[in-house]
Amino acid sequence: MKISEIYKQLNELSPFELQESWDNSGLLLGDFSQEVKRVVLSIDVDEVLIESIENDTLLITHHPIIFGGLKQLEFSKYPANLIQKMIKKNISNIAMHTNFDQTHLNEYVANEILGYKIIKKDGFVATLEINEDFITFAKKVSAAFGLAHARCVKCNDYVKTAALTTGSGCSLMRSIEADCFLTGDVKYHDAMEAKSINLSLIDIGHYESERFFSQILAKHLKNLGLEVIISSSENPFTYI
Repeated sequence: MKISEIYKQLNELSPFELQESWDNSGLLLGDFSQEVKRVVLSIDVDEVLIESIENDTLLITHHPIIFGGLKQLEFSKYPANLIQKMIKKNISNIAMHTNFDQTHLNEYVANEILGYKIIKKDGFVATLEINEDFITFAKKVSAAFGLAHARCVKCNDYVKTAALTTGSGCSLMRSIEADCFLTGDVKYHDAMEAKSINLSLIDIGHYESERFFSQILAKHLKNLGLEVIISSSENPFTYI
């Protein structure tokens, strides 16, 4: 199957036009006319993943390896060092980032991972019905994402509703209409701001909340007659 045909299927599933203006989803490496028989799915691109992939593979990732404008390709530096290895092995790459967040990822995490009902969905934010005390809810969230500890800002003892944005969503904090906000990459000053507006926070991790990308997409690609391999990259953080 040609990459152009696969791209069309992906676009119907999660339109690339939905991506944010700062995003860089789409075909980042490769040729639309190229024929591929094998697709590998991963949240990111890393060296171990590239080494494990066979030549002439289409790699579909959540995060774009090329994000901002590249002014040079110095092969000793990231991301050019990875791009060089991909080109040598003729590995093509399509990224499905903020478009997939909106159409699939948040909903899947809410329903399948956390097990709560979505009562409202607006772009990157899914609002969930909770009706639990904060400690009970925080422990459930921690267990669902496999977190060693729940890193929280506790503003209230009871959670009636919670908002969810996988990945990094603290920039949306002031638009949240819920008792608690679940998102990743929570910084110190985000926590201070949340405290000031009486919004509880639970840091669900960036990698931890988005690592389900591959298993979601695999279900939709299984009928294309291609070999589809889930081979997620490793979390760059080590917890000791």
